[in-house]
Amino acid sequence: MFRLPPLGRWLLIPAAVLLGLGAAMLVAQMEGERGVPPIASSGDFEVGGIKVDVAAGTADAARTAGWRLAQRLAWRQLWANTNGGGAPGLSDSQLDQIVSGIEIESEQIGPTRYIASLRVLFDRARAGQILGVSGGGLRSPPLLVIPVLWQGGSAVSFETINEWQKAWARYRTGDSQIDYVRTSGTGPDALLLNAAQTGRRGRNWWRVLLDQYGAADVVIPIARLERQWPGGPVEGQFSARYGPDNMLIGTFSLRVASEADLPKMLDEGVRRINTLYTQALIDGRLRPDPSLVIDEPVNASDLEIENISDAVIETGDAAATGTASFTIQFDTPDVGSVSQGEALVRAIPGVRSAATSSLALGGTSVMQVSFDGTSDMLRTALQARGLNVAGTGSVLRISRKQGGAP
Repeated sequence: MFRLPPLGRWLLIPAAVLLGLGAAMLVAQMEGERGVPPIASSGDFEVGGIKVDVAAGTADAARTAGWRLAQRLAWRQLWANTNGGGAPGLSDSQLDQIVSGIEIESEQIGPTRYIASLRVLFDRARAGQILGVSGGGLRSPPLLVIPVLWQGGSAVSFETINEWQKAWARYRTGDSQIDYVRTSGTGPDALLLNAAQTGRRGRNWWRVLLDQYGAADVVIPIARLERQWPGGPVEGQFSARYGPDNMLIGTFSLRVASEADLPKMLDEGVRRINTLYTQALIDGRLRPDPSLVIDEPVNASDLEIENISDAVIETGDAAATGTASFTIQFDTPDVGSVSQGEALVRAIPGVRSAATSSLALGGTSVMQVSFDGTSDMLRTALQARGLNVAGTGSVLRISRKQGGAP
């Protein structure tokens, strides 16, 4: 029996059906489980990889003794890393006061024996007083993290849950000199912070994104995984990139013997990439791109006016004004309404830029507008386009009039 190849079957589907499927795919892309919330990073001192092997009368007693031993071993290691030499002796009760938590990396519990690898967290304020360590130091501006994973010939970021995203979510950033802005990957993150976005060079959309997430610039840690065979060795090529121009900071390679060790390799990859970013911050390579800063309003006297109709708007008395920023809320029931709303506002004389900064399909989205004029001038221009305009000052709300199209 003759069967059309997949492409042939698609060609027989009417265009209207394809458009409907496209809308359904877009909805599906935003729904469902996606993203991993990053863990809270309080800045506690961490000492990981503490090995304990303790025997006691019961399993609970062995576990308690193991945790006590881990605290003592971690304290000695933390002191040696910070000050060198032998650590001052602290009792178990004193250690309980400065230890904020114990994480289990791996453990085996028997009837009378406890074997584990533990991570001990020390409260920075209390332990820091004993260690003589202050909380100050060099710190980067807030940097948005878009982790990109390459495997099987394709790249993903927040489009689907992946192991590279998980590794960055569980990384504790408290001790890092880099102020990472990590997202959970939920909501509009999958649409805005996808792998394709890291290849765009235009500054306008980057400004909107960074402003939306409260960041000054972007870092792009990339992991490329190659598997020798299913369940076998995995090789990883890692690179630390930075900024809209995707500038390379450094690269390195890691390898594990089996798929089961992949999370450990990715955790080590995150740690090493953080080291690369930190070194770049110290030597001055990791600096915010000034082109990403949203321009502040300027005085009309500082502008070189070539076309008076583009720079001056007259209402009553003639007056020249500088460029101001406005926030406009507008309804976006579907994808097409986003571009329609932006095009409508951009067509107004005096509007220099109009871009959606907060997308909410099926609800109310937010547009950032740069306009040569006052709020009243912009309101009048919007109303002249057949829109209802509410709000005052720099925040306006527009909607279509009943029975009419703008």
